[in-house]
Amino acid sequence: MEDTYIDSLDPEKLLQCPYDKNHQIRACRFPYHLIKCRKNHPDVANKLATCPFNARHQVPRAEISHHISSCDDKSCIEQDVVNQTRNLGQETLAESTWQCPPCDEDWDKDLWEQTSTPFVWGTANFCGNNSPANNIVTEHKSNLASGMRVPKSLPYVLPWKNNGNAQ
Repeated sequence: MEDTYIDSLDPEKLLQCPYDKNHQIRACRFPYHLIKCRKNHPDVANKLATCPFNARHQVPRAEISHHISSCDDKSCIEQDVVNQTRNLGQETLAESTWQCPPCDEDWDKDLWEQTSTPFVWGTANFCGNNSPANNIVTEHKSNLASGMRVPKSLPYVLPWKNNGNAQ
């Protein structure tokens, strides 16, 4: 029994496709192949039923009830159901003891106490009005060599900023 169980888990084991007997598929690819081959062979697919315990089991519709009663995978699911019902009475969820950490922040208060001017891109006022750094003259420094300047526009025209010019 154990050897057949280990053998069924081998991902390289070749399995025969239920839709086309000429197809030998590796076990690891079998679920994907079933979906693909089912679409390619709708006439055969209508004659087969899928096992409720293992979707890899494609059985003729006339034999599905017999398969369900004797399917090896049924015992695994039944055991899971038994274990879950046993654990239902024993499981009591512990009440959480987590508490929210204390918060020292008060954003509304900070907003009213804020004396500096808001940041505006392109303005020279980097410091607040009441800041001692406000008296310091800030001069823009550039890493460019003397005599060079930063370009005022992009080196190319963007297609959506064509300005109506014909090309």
